[in-house]
Amino acid sequence: MKDLAFYQRFGASHLPGHLGIEIVEVGAERVRASLAVTQVLLAPNGFLHAASVIALADTSAGYATIAHLPEGATNFTTIELKSNFIGTATEGTLRSVATSAHQGRTTQLWDAVVTHVESAKTIALFRCP
Repeated sequence: MKDLAFYQRFGASHLPGHLGIEIVEVGAERVRASLAVTQVLLAPNGFLHAASVIALADTSAGYATIAHLPEGATNFTTIELKSNFIGTATEGTLRSVATSAHQGRTTQLWDAVVTHVESAKTIALFRCP
């Protein structure tokens, strides 16, 4: 498995870096990422834009997939994603924790829970094969 510094640099010049997503942990059991809530991540109604939350959850699940690719595999692509939004935030920090539901030879399935750090409330549940 690559070191944490690799994952912190990996998306720096792509969408994760542009949004400010920070990779906090890449381990055998999970990937944790965080994102500071800023105005650019909000919808015009003043609450988090759904795409901001999806970007955080999808990044944590995607990096988890990269960290757990089977021997000989070099890349992957998302084939489906499902998000359920159950909260929102207008400030503070979001955290996504991705954990494995399935690690097969040709497919993986990751669940991510996005929480608002300061209130400890769940913002979204995410599943991505």
